[in-house]
Parts: sequence; structure tokens; C-alpha cells
Amino acid sequence: MPHSTYLPEKMGSASIEPTGSFEAGSYQEFTLTYTAGYFGIDDTGSLKIVHRFASDMGKPQFDNPAAANYVTVEASNGAVLQVEYDGKRNIRPWDKTLYIKVVRGFLRVGDQIVVRFGDRRQGSPGMRIQTFCEDSFEFKVLVDAIATYNYVELPTQPEIRIIPGPPLLYKAILPTQRPGKAKFRLCLKGEDRWGNPSDLCDQTFQLHANLPVDGLPAAVTFANGEFAQVIEGLSVAQAGDLIIDLIDADGKVVARSNPCRFAETSALLPYWGDLHGQSEETIGTNSARDFYGFARDKAFLDICVHQGNDFQITTEFWNWLNELSAEFTENDRFIVFPGWEWSGNTGLGGDRNVLHMHEGRQIHRSSHALVDDLSDIETDANSANDLFEALKDEDCTVFAHIGGRYADIKVAHDQRIEKGVEVHSAWGTFEWLVQDAFEQGYRVGILSNSDGHKGRPGASHPGSTSFGAYGGLTCVLAPEFTRAGIMQGLRKRHYYGTTGNRVILDTRVELEEDAELFADDPRLGDVASEMVRDAMMGDILRCGEREVNFTIEVHGAAAIERIDIRNGLETLEVFRPYSEAELGRRIRVIWEGSEYRGRGRETRWDGFAELTANGFESVTPINRYNLDRQFEQTATGRLEWSAITTGGFGGFEAILQDPVAGKLRIDTDLVKQEINVADIGRDEMIFENGGIERRIRVFRMPDKNPYNALRIERHISLRDDRDNALYVRVTHEDGHYSWSSPIYLFR
Repeated sequence: MPHSTYLPEKMGSASIEPTGSFEAGSYQEFTLTYTAGYFGIDDTGSLKIVHRFASDMGKPQFDNPAAANYVTVEASNGAVLQVEYDGKRNIRPWDKTLYIKVVRGFLRVGDQIVVRFGDRRQGSPGMRIQTFCEDSFEFKVLVDAIATYNYVELPTQPEIRIIPGPPLLYKAILPTQRPGKAKFRLCLKGEDRWGNPSDLCDQTFQLHANLPVDGLPAAVTFANGEFAQVIEGLSVAQAGDLIIDLIDADGKVVARSNPCRFAETSALLPYWGDLHGQSEETIGTNSARDFYGFARDKAFLDICVHQGNDFQITTEFWNWLNELSAEFTENDRFIVFPGWEWSGNTGLGGDRNVLHMHEGRQIHRSSHALVDDLSDIETDANSANDLFEALKDEDCTVFAHIGGRYADIKVAHDQRIEKGVEVHSAWGTFEWLVQDAFEQGYRVGILSNSDGHKGRPGASHPGSTSFGAYGGLTCVLAPEFTRAGIMQGLRKRHYYGTTGNRVILDTRVELEEDAELFADDPRLGDVASEMVRDAMMGDILRCGEREVNFTIEVHGAAAIERIDIRNGLETLEVFRPYSEAELGRRIRVIWEGSEYRGRGRETRWDGFAELTANGFESVTPINRYNLDRQFEQTATGRLEWSAITTGGFGGFEAILQDPVAGKLRIDTDLVKQEINVADIGRDEMIFENGGIERRIRVFRMPDKNPYNALRIERHISLRDDRDNALYVRVTHEDGHYSWSSPIYLFR
């Protein structure tokens, strides 16, 4: 343990009232009472009441008794206390700290310190508890009884249980593609306002499919106590893209499934995974066993990998993760890889994620910073180059990640095993990492995961902390639903990433002459190849043609706003499926970007928008995941908001009372602009403000956009002087992105 273990039984006790279960994100009042033990607490001694890094419980404040999160602290004997709150005042993961110091007086055995979290006696609504579920949420108490600043954890800690609220959003999940008449399942669940799967669903819904489905019931009933409904053994008799709607008693569609494509033959099938997340044994929430159980049974993933920070993974925990990966892996149902996050300092290469093909392999930590057992310190790999050297003979794959630290692939990269870069996670969106790869001439795939810390892999709502985005998903195109099949897909870059939505995305190159398709990057030396006339995302080809046909196919549950067609660092075209003639009264105001690459990347967009000689008929937020942040219209019609971005985007959509009248005023600290409404068109207005693509965009859309599915072809002229990395980024109207991995062609 990082803290002192000296006589904890003589350091006192702590209790909390009330105890029991409480709804995630609700406002509550708790009284924590610390009773001093044999040593009491000496003059200048102190307590720490600490919570996990992942917790997004309201930040304690001490100045406004009528406001939320008001906290009071008093000593039963009248001792004077100094009280402070600091989000980084203890050893991770228990770093969020309420610090209570005895500055005048002392405590004897039996004296008490009483802490009221969310003290309601003067009008506070209470303390807003964390927005995600946890069976044992601790108010961990540490005691410095002897005023040495060497803390002892109490042997028994106060705790409560945090449970989901009632469902406000329903989700219907299908596989993304299945051959012909293959059996499949439909997974249904309700989520509360903070994205927690709810077991308080008590309703009957009708089911409607756009294709005939054998075995699909006319209705489905949720019952209290059940987190999901899974309908197995379904099949269709015809090819096409299946969509199933969940319809309530009023005839309203409350959930529309992702499309599932049925085709007679396909060499590869898509499988959805979240390859990166953590549990309470490192810096996350709930246990590693709970982590995999959630991924399989509540997020309905096909693939999942636990990726704890290596400097926090003890040998015992690494062995346990290996036992869990073996236990949970079941061919044709759920695949797990033993994995870990190499968490080196940024200057030594930054974060990488390692996925092993087999259990029982050595973990090569970036350091032993939080691992006291130094018996295997000689196996450490302190730099990314050391890591690649240590893994050179391993059956594994690696991808670059951006979290607190960011991967600097210009410092270190190994094309033998580092096959991908993570462009999106709950930390934000980081397309600059792909651009770094192109600048260096690397051939990598594009994937997305969550790095979720809240125990919800595959459905990683960011909650109310600095995490700025919903966690991503990776769709791996694999020859079989086994660990070997998925690993093959990862190594060949046959995958695409999304910001959490499940879509059909296919990109292909068609050639008029034979081209050489390589089994791996030909820079590695003697690599097998074959002659082909077409290729898919992730492939590497040598061709003689100067122009190729690039085909893009997308089908999602939400309409498509735009498709950016790219060749490496160059955007060849921004394709919008609608014309100027289709535009209506609907506009979008989007804020996006980040300050810089490091930990302090948050960009604040607090501000307002108002119309003169016009009005907002309705406004809808885009990517407003943190419900604590303001988004409201005033009595005068002005729209006010509080928002951040961490590389991704947010904003709002508005239906105007008049399509062309008046002016739109936007006012934030970074961008202040007045725009003639009549000037807002299909092509966006862009107002830059430094940082990394830190800007506001304004554009107009049709009142109704029917384009959920698109297939487009483009003839692409190839460059002679470099790789042609052909890929797309799709922007969906529901606020999600999808990225294909590039097809690499060189002449």
C-alpha cells in the first residue's frame, strides 16, 4: 500500500448517513462522522476524504450555502479546522481530496469531525453524486494523527451504492452484417439520463422491421429488474439492409436499430469492439470482471480489451487479467485479448496499447511508479523504443493512444507491430495523430475506443468530468469470429473507427489493370503479394495506373451530413448529399477543436447566440453529454450555453422562424461574430481562433435530410511522389464521426 500501515485500528473510525442505494447523478445529503481513535489527531494533523479520479461527483464548495455541492465541516470539541478541496492531493487513483487540517487545537479519543456533503440546512439542493453506477462507492478516509503527513487508511471505509435511474433513452442493436440466412439476435436496452443501462424499464413496445424477419415477435415487454431484452434466433429470407424500430404505445419510434446488411457471400464480417478501458484495480470503476461482463451483456460488444496503466498493474493483477481474458473468450460470441496500456512519459514516446495473442506473456511497464514490488524491474521498457524492442518477437499488436499523455509517433514507431492509431476516445478526437503518421510516411489504420474509466466499455458516456466525448468503437473486419481472426483483421488494418455509433462503412479501390497487393507493409522486407484488381480499407498496393476508382458506401441510423474524401493530408472533396435548392430553415452552429496536444487541451465555448429581426422556432443541442452544463433559452429568446471541446465538436441546431431575415450574433470568449442570416448557406462559414482546429462553423441544411445511406464513386488521380492514402471521414447528423482506415497505393 502507498500509505502507512501503522496501527490503523488505533486511528479511529468513520461512518456515513444515510446508507443504501442512490440514483446516479441525483442530489443527496450525506453526513460523514469521523471519530478519533487512541492517538486522536495532534495540532496540525489532518484528515483526507478522497474519491477516485474517475468520479464526477459535484466539486465541493464552501461559500454558497444555497448552491449545490455545499460542504460544511466542524469539530465536536471546537477545534479550528482548515478545509480545502483539491482534485490532485492524494496518490492516484484516489486523488480527489477534501483536506481537513486541525490548525488550532487537537482531538482526543472519541472527539469527532462531522462533514456534511450537500448540507441542506441553508437551502442547498444537496451534493450531486457521480453520474455512473458503482456497487461500493467509498468515502475513503485517511488519517494523519501524529502530524507527520504520513497517512493511514482506516480499516473500514464508509460507502454507498450508486444505481441507475429510470430509462429516458432506448437503444436497439443489431449485428452490422451477416451472410444470407444466418441466425442473428436483436439486443434492446433502456438508459437513464446519464447513459447507465437501467433496470427500471417497465413498458411494452411494438417491433417493426423494414424486411420480413422470421422469429421476430410483434411486441417486447421490459420488466423491472431486467437490464436488457435479447431476442435470439432471428433470420431473414432476403438480401438487404435490415432496420428494426422500437415503438411505444403512442406510436412514437423510441429507438431505431443500426442497419444490418444481409448478403449471400462475404469473406470478412464486421465485429464491434472497445479495445481500451480500465477498471477500479487501476484508475477506473468497478472490477475487471464487471468490466468484461458489462461489455458483453450490457454494451453487446463482440470484442473487448482491458487496458490498465502499466505502472499501476501489479504482477498479481496482471495474472488475474490473464485469467479473465481466457475465461471470457468464447469463439463466435465474445473475444478478449490480454492487454495493457504502456503509459510512458510524453517525452519518451507517450501512450501505447498492447494486445497479446496469448495469455502468460511478460508485461513491460513504462515504470514501477505505483508498483512497490520491484522484483521484475529489469523487464521495464522506459521508452517507446525500448517497448518496441522488448516486443519485437511477441505475438501481439500495438496502437498509439492519446489520453492524459499523448503518443508521439515521431519519437518512436515500429511498423512491424504498431499497425494503428486511435483517433478518438472519451478524451476527445485527435485527427492530428493520423496526420503525424502521414507526415512520417507510416502506413497505419484508424481505430477508436473509449479508454473509459466509468465501468461502461462499449457504451462509455463521458458523464460530468473533463472527458469531452462519448467513447468510440472499432469495427474489425475479420475472416472468423475468433481471437486469431480478429488479430488478423487488426494486423491488416481492416477496420474502421467511430465515435460510438454503429454504421456500415465500406471503402474500396477498383483498378483497370492488375496491381500488387501486399500481405504486409513491403518496407518490412520479403513480404508475400498477389495480383488484384480491387482492394479494401487497410490494404497496401503497388500499381501502375495514374487514376483509380474509389467507392464509398455508408449506411447508418442517422442521416449523413457530409463525407470528407481525403488523400493523406489533402482533402479532395467535401461531399454533401443535398443541393442548395434543398436548403430550408435549419442551420447548425458548431464549435470544435482543442487548445494544444497535452493534458490541458480543453477549450471552453461558454457564450450565447441571438437573432435580430428573426427568432429561433426551436433549438437542439449537439453532443451535449454533460447535463450539468447550461443550455437554455432566456425569456428574450437568446440562447445561452456552457460547453467544452477536447478535439471533437459540439454545438446546436436551430430552426429559424424566417429562413433569411435578420442577423445572427454569436458571442464566446474565442469567437465573436455577427452574420446575415441570408448569407448562411450549404458551404460553411468558418471562424478560426488558433489552437488545433479551434473554431466555430455555421452552415445551413435541408429541413429534412433523407440520406441515411449513400454510395458514391470518385476517380482519384494518384500522386507519384508519395503514398496515396485514400480514406473518408463521415459526419452524421446525430453528432457522430466515422473514419475508414486508409487504402495505401504507391506507383
